[in-house]
Amino acid sequence: MIASDVRQGLRSGMLLAIVVVFLFLIGATTTIADIFANALKQDRGVSLQAVLGLLALWAGSQAAKVSLDEKRPSWPRTLLRAGVAGLSSGLVIGLTLLLTLRLHEQGINLRTYLYQLSPASLDLWSLGRSPIAAALFHVLLPLVGCLVGAVLARGFRDAPWRGPASRRMSAVREAITRPLANAARTRWGRILLYAALGTLLLLLPLRLNNYWNFTLGTVGIYVLMGLGLNVVVGLAGLLDLGYVVFFAVGSYTIGLLTAPTPHNLMWDFWIVLPIAVLLAAIIGVLLGVPVLRLRGDYLAIVTLGFGEIIRVLLKAEALASFSNGPRGIPSIAQPTLVGLPFGSDRDFMYMIILSVMLVIFLTNRLQNSRVGRAWIAIREDETVARAMGINTLTSKLLAFGIGAAFAGLGGVLFASRSQFTGPDDFNLMVSINVLAVVIVGGMGSIPGVIAGAFVLKGLPEVLRELDAYRILSFGALLVAMMVLRPEGLIPSTRRRLEMQEARAAESPPATPVAPVGRGGAA
Repeated sequence: MIASDVRQGLRSGMLLAIVVVFLFLIGATTTIADIFANALKQDRGVSLQAVLGLLALWAGSQAAKVSLDEKRPSWPRTLLRAGVAGLSSGLVIGLTLLLTLRLHEQGINLRTYLYQLSPASLDLWSLGRSPIAAALFHVLLPLVGCLVGAVLARGFRDAPWRGPASRRMSAVREAITRPLANAARTRWGRILLYAALGTLLLLLPLRLNNYWNFTLGTVGIYVLMGLGLNVVVGLAGLLDLGYVVFFAVGSYTIGLLTAPTPHNLMWDFWIVLPIAVLLAAIIGVLLGVPVLRLRGDYLAIVTLGFGEIIRVLLKAEALASFSNGPRGIPSIAQPTLVGLPFGSDRDFMYMIILSVMLVIFLTNRLQNSRVGRAWIAIREDETVARAMGINTLTSKLLAFGIGAAFAGLGGVLFASRSQFTGPDDFNLMVSINVLAVVIVGGMGSIPGVIAGAFVLKGLPEVLRELDAYRILSFGALLVAMMVLRPEGLIPSTRRRLEMQEARAAESPPATPVAPVGRGGAA
């Protein structure tokens, strides 16, 4: 019993220690402390300790967590778990800090090995005290934080008001959602809901300044690409790491046909828009033909290669007469409406909203059609789908083409809004960002893609101080999602049921109880 409590405490403590030490060594804790200091108008040192205290509270609550098949432990056992978590993490953090401060005192330049570990960061962590005093403080802080976190978590679970409060919250939530659900079941109710949502979206750009219109427009472009990749990956199960190719096709088509350089064609935006979308779809089908027999990792590697080939070709001086090479294409035309310019951030926000609504409508209709069911069958088991009579060849090509068309539409809006496009806009990170949007939001889920785009593209704009840790944040977020919520933020109904069935299959079966006869014999 005690051994299991110690193990659980060590797991939570080591997790806290690894997170804090890693963030300390890369300088991220100092950046997070700066964000808290600016928001709370507090000293940087106080903000840093507040961040560490919050992490310790979380670790203590995790140490006190009780699994479904476990009896609720007594208070001494709960405090033992939290104490082990706090002491183990505090010792690791304190020893790391003591060693680092000692090396710094001896004149060793730690930035030779860890560039972000600056003297200012070390001074912030030392709290103006000696290395031993600073280390002892950072041993005690996690210990106290974990104990407080465990007490709060246990007290919240045992609180007598929790049951009635939960029932009241459920009643309030049902009172709000039930009328909306009932209205959505009728035709006129759906029309009214869509009209209200459309009115809200049309009024939104009028209330926002140029910065927020531009930021939300960027989120909308990633929603477009996420919905396209959701067709390829989420529905058809085709892992595509070269999705940026189709985004580039849309951008370069609008650039080559409307800009004065390099060909001086100067076509109208509205004429080029359908051409760019259609050309992106055709390129998607053509690139899909060579990879039809590939699956899984092999498909991902080949599509990744296609993406890099296109980027290198766009950057090549040999093709500069056609694509303008690494200089890119400036002065791309913006749309006009009845002869008036229609190119401000607010105007593009309207275009992006309408494009997202159109793509959502098309995706929803496709997902619920025979084609969508064929994609899902291919995703689950291509061999069985072929045996059922599904033409996997045309289904895959259709998925590639439709996904590419949506990305091409996003590329047109991106290039025209910026009035510039170049090969550096289409690196591998674009494909990874879009794939992360789909995975974090929930594969096969339209609301999930929207939520993923807001989380991955909207939050970094709000927290620009963390821009240096963007790739680290993506990696950590993906790992956390795979461990804590593998189905995504807003999973589709099918995906949610699949995960519930998988968890039910993994859980141990209940021990059957033998019936007892009248004499007490079984």
